[in-house]
Amino acid sequence: MLVVFTAASNLADGVIKMTLPLLATQLTHSPAQVTAVSLALMLPWLLTALHIGVLVDRLDRRRLLWAASALRLAAVAWPASGGRLSLTGLIAAGVVLGVADVLAGTTGSALVVAAVPPAGREKANTWMAGAETVCQEFTGPFLGGLLLAAGTGFALGATWVTYALSALSLFLLAGRFKARHPEAAAAGTSVHAEIGEGLRHLWQQTLLRTMALILTVLCTVWGAWLALIPLYAQQDMGLDARGYGILLSALGVGGLVGALTVTWINRLIGVRWALLLDLVGTAAMAGAPALTVNVWAVAAGAFLGGMGGTLWTVNARTIAQRLVPDRLQGRYNAASRLLSWGAMPLGAGLVGLLAQVAGSRTAFGVLAVGTLVSLIPFLRVVTPAALRDPASDT
Repeated sequence: MLVVFTAASNLADGVIKMTLPLLATQLTHSPAQVTAVSLALMLPWLLTALHIGVLVDRLDRRRLLWAASALRLAAVAWPASGGRLSLTGLIAAGVVLGVADVLAGTTGSALVVAAVPPAGREKANTWMAGAETVCQEFTGPFLGGLLLAAGTGFALGATWVTYALSALSLFLLAGRFKARHPEAAAAGTSVHAEIGEGLRHLWQQTLLRTMALILTVLCTVWGAWLALIPLYAQQDMGLDARGYGILLSALGVGGLVGALTVTWINRLIGVRWALLLDLVGTAAMAGAPALTVNVWAVAAGAFLGGMGGTLWTVNARTIAQRLVPDRLQGRYNAASRLLSWGAMPLGAGLVGLLAQVAGSRTAFGVLAVGTLVSLIPFLRVVTPAALRDPASDT
């Protein structure tokens, strides 16, 4: 049922993350203002992740998923009911949806450790990552384009219903919903002390720390790409909402291929090279629009980015779940995602300013170069020896 909840909620997320920026382009032609809407969706990872991580380790995790669903329903209800659209309203809805995303993402990852034995976690992470990528990056944007063609109210109403159905699926979720040993909370330790424990666990392990920092770069690029591509697709590539949805769905197709092949790729070339494919794919995703406005070339780059993203997600989660105890899963995931997903709003904000000054194609080129630079620490630290016995590399 956790996979069902993940699939349904990410399907709705995919529609929303396409819909809100496109609605913003109807209100303004400023790159900075359009990217502000995408920034609002991602900013909560930077501002709320650490405190939400403490909640995940203290409270009933299924109830937290319900709370995330309630926030999503509330955020979509106003524009879906026909409320007057404004940039302020779109940004406010984005912030609420972003908080819900932090809550659901951190909680869902923690529940995998509780529900699945170590031998089955790669498969479980594959299903989860596949559902996230396919629904949010492929089916969601494609469906969003079709729904927007039928009308904004129809698209938002369908999204609200999907969020509601995902919340109902949680009633069928069976198992244990609290961390095994919440000693810190039981002893009355402060929230800041608990946050510090999660940060230390991440920072004291060289492999996890380096992977988190590299993912920070990758997520900065992803945040910037997702924020800038709506306006680029509309103004430079000449795509309508349906064409943009098809373009963005190439991310999901790549993610689906990654989910279907991750186990085979791991066995064929090893986890290290599977992780490396994400760096190559992200560089291609960012570099393609810097070189051409051809929709097929840009879609091919997005495909490689989506595939690499799934390969990284599955393997990185499996490695972390092996190294981090259940009682720290919420705080560790929050700390890791603060460094990585928290960088997405920074990328979204900076690329808007860069595109305003230097142009969109130059901005995409800078993103590609930044991704390639991260190859240096990856090759030095993420070695076969470290991956075989990561616990010894501290």
